[in-house]
Amino acid sequence: MESVQSKGVQQTGGYTRRDVIRFVVKTGFGVVFWGLLMFLPAGTLEWPMAWAYLGVFMVVNLASAWVVDPELLLEERGIGKEGRKRWDVILLSFYGIFIALGSPIVAGFDRRYGWSPVFPLWLQIFTLVIYILGWALNIWAMACNKYFSKVVRIQTERGHTTVTSGPYRYVRHPGYVGAILFNLGTPIILGSLWTILPAWIGALLILLRTGLEDRTLQRELEGYAAYAERVRYRLLPGVW
Repeated sequence: MESVQSKGVQQTGGYTRRDVIRFVVKTGFGVVFWGLLMFLPAGTLEWPMAWAYLGVFMVVNLASAWVVDPELLLEERGIGKEGRKRWDVILLSFYGIFIALGSPIVAGFDRRYGWSPVFPLWLQIFTLVIYILGWALNIWAMACNKYFSKVVRIQTERGHTTVTSGPYRYVRHPGYVGAILFNLGTPIILGSLWTILPAWIGALLILLRTGLEDRTLQRELEGYAAYAERVRYRLLPGVW
């Protein structure tokens, strides 16, 4: 990426060096935190699929910095969260409990005490591929949509418009399709039947959020209602 100097601060592809360092540190912290939530309950580091799971998580998050609009990652720092919906705060809180905390902890204890039968390695590897594809779809959506955000709000300060390119030509919320794929793939990758419960609860929360977000966009985002008439399905063509 081309580097330029601006007021004494080195910039790279729209980011300052400080932005890049902050994003890498944040990603590394997330990997370590999630790893602790799995390996401490498991009581062992001898868990190859958990290492593969964390490795993919780290790689795709770092890769996202190379393909998405710089303003998108900067927006995620917490800048300009005015207009955020209260229901979104509640849903994300529950999602964090069941997915960011519940799934790795349950999988770790399952690994330690052997609650689940041993999964075939081929099935775990196949599901890991689906998990990677889910992340790839998520990153594709981020790359095409510079307004892609972890919070539901109309980004008026950034001139928010309706995005219709890339995966948005086929479904209205492709990022959520990817999220559902890697959520539902987690129990098989980690070899834990008990993790199916928090994973499915997380998927149901995503479905609920999709419906509420779509209704919000149709009411508040210019051009989205017309787009929804052209692209009829939210997540799965022919179904919903």
